[in-house]
Amino acid sequence: MTERDIPDSWSSASGREPDQNKRLSRTEQFGETQPFDSPATGSNSKSVKRRKKNHTEGLPINSNSKETVQLSINPAKLPRWMKSWVLWLVLLTLIPGSVAFLAMAMLLKLPSAPNCPSIFWPLASASVRLHCAQLAASKQTVNDLLQAIALVKQLPQNHPLHGEIDRFIEEWSRDILKLADQSFQTGNLEEAIATAQKIPEDVTAYKLVNEQIDKWQSIWSKAEATYNGAIAEVKERRWQSAFMLSAKMLRVDNQYWAGTKYDQLNRLIATAREDGDKLGKAESLANSKVVDNLLEAIKLAQSIGQESYIYQKAQEAIPVFGRKMLELAQAKLDKRDADEALDIARQIPEIAKLQGETDDFIAIADAKRSAWIGNVSGLEAAIAQVQQIDPSRPVYNEAQQLIARWQLEIEDVANLEKARILASQGTVPNLTAAIAQVQLIPASNPRATEARQEMGRWRAQVETIEDQPYLERAEQIAIFDDINSLEAAIAQASEIRRGRALYPEARKKIRTWVRKIQRIQDQPYLDQAQELAQSGDITAAISVAQQIASSGRALSQEAQAAINEWEGQIRTRENWRKAQEVGAAGTPEALVEAIRLADRVSNNSILRMDANLAIDQWSQQLLEIARSQGQSDIARGIDIAKSIPRGSAAYSAAQEQIRAWQEFLNPQPEPQPQPQPESLPFPQSTTNGQ
Repeated sequence: MTERDIPDSWSSASGREPDQNKRLSRTEQFGETQPFDSPATGSNSKSVKRRKKNHTEGLPINSNSKETVQLSINPAKLPRWMKSWVLWLVLLTLIPGSVAFLAMAMLLKLPSAPNCPSIFWPLASASVRLHCAQLAASKQTVNDLLQAIALVKQLPQNHPLHGEIDRFIEEWSRDILKLADQSFQTGNLEEAIATAQKIPEDVTAYKLVNEQIDKWQSIWSKAEATYNGAIAEVKERRWQSAFMLSAKMLRVDNQYWAGTKYDQLNRLIATAREDGDKLGKAESLANSKVVDNLLEAIKLAQSIGQESYIYQKAQEAIPVFGRKMLELAQAKLDKRDADEALDIARQIPEIAKLQGETDDFIAIADAKRSAWIGNVSGLEAAIAQVQQIDPSRPVYNEAQQLIARWQLEIEDVANLEKARILASQGTVPNLTAAIAQVQLIPASNPRATEARQEMGRWRAQVETIEDQPYLERAEQIAIFDDINSLEAAIAQASEIRRGRALYPEARKKIRTWVRKIQRIQDQPYLDQAQELAQSGDITAAISVAQQIASSGRALSQEAQAAINEWEGQIRTRENWRKAQEVGAAGTPEALVEAIRLADRVSNNSILRMDANLAIDQWSQQLLEIARSQGQSDIARGIDIAKSIPRGSAAYSAAQEQIRAWQEFLNPQPEPQPQPQPESLPFPQSTTNGQ
């Protein structure tokens, strides 16, 4: 409905409506009027005449009067046109139709609406206020609903429209709450609260405002806590927990959190998980402690964007990876591999934020590489390099210590160089002079360890030169390989004392020669034992061989192996003898024991073939006994048949017999015949005679 101007006659017409209603009621009270000279249906003619007369004379009509009153109007004196029945018929036809038409037109004519924006509200009627308030409320905006409430709220409590107005105010207040809830559902909590608080405090619906706000704030805070909890889990790379928390968002009674924020959180978790996988791969590569892998790990961590929740973790990991590279470089430097250490350090990228430490490491490593050349010029170059390190650097103290050390080394290196020149001649006097030269280096000096190593090497050369003739003469004597020659060689090699350079080699040759002597001495005893064993006297053979086996000499292991074999032969013969004795009894138990004993005969023994034949024979006897017993006691027969060993000649037949007995004891139920479908009866014949 659009706002239109209210015509001036709207208010006056509205004001006359009660009087018209009263007149209508009065007409309805006295009944329908009759036209002149038209008697009422079913009326007494005398009564009618009397009423007409009374009316003409201005007297009240008494319907109870029994007297007949004649009308004072003389029909003869009326105009002629009034006497025409045709005229009256036309009038009676047109007048009611015209009245009905006018009444219908009045009913169908819509009054023009008031122009609400231009109304002077202090003089506006309640109906106009209500009408304009309804127009405003129909727009369903917060401001229009508040304006609608304000328009009608000022009416007095005793106004006739007060009940209806209260109902509208309640409805419009709830509409405002609905609009506020829409803001809440779209994610505007503050706007929703501000909207709800605009509802006047003195309206009935205001009691719902605080309750609704508390509900919104509770929902919002719980959703926010769940969201932030999921973010915290993402930052710690606990993906399962993060997804479980995100699933709780679907149960939040808010479209913004259950929809927009839920989708946003899921996308965030998925993206963070991809970045987390990158960081995890980078960490795995870094743990390998390989330079190329560490560089790849830094690149992966660097590829994680700033918008990712893993970004901070990645940025924290990059210096860690760079420090691992620096640790690898330091490990190489500790092994005096300065070139490799410098190569690793120079590959550390600037993003690792270790530039200062890297520069310090390179300066120290480069100086050490110069110092490790081992000459005076190299040490002087190293000192010059570390002197450039600024006092503000953390490695400054280390640099000063290196300078002091290298300055001491310069004198030591001079002594070492002189000693090496002497030792290079290779003679005992020169080597002895070189040893005396390095002894000038104090044990506290940096090159003392190196000097001791050189001195030990030169002493070994001197000892080798001095002792080599003894070892060579011993080898020449031992060539004859007899006991006397070998003993003489041992005596010659023993001249080399413990602690001398050739002492380990001399002892090794002495052990070889001693074993040769023992073999020469003990071989006759082992040969004698083997001859006794071949002749069948195994007991005597064992007795002779034990003299060698227990001495720990060269042939001890060989003698012990022979003893073990001979003892096995004795056990084999004993088992075979016992098996034959036990099997002779012929009972099931004896036969089973005989088979067990015979099976102990070694496969390498010549008695094994006899044992196999006996096992087959005893197995067949067991099968015959089992079948005999099974005729009266099937269970006993089965037990005996089961004792027949696998691999024997009677084993297959025994298993067949066992199955036959078991089927006899436990017969399978016969299969039930399948029920045949019931045949339908044939219809009786309808032929004649039946």
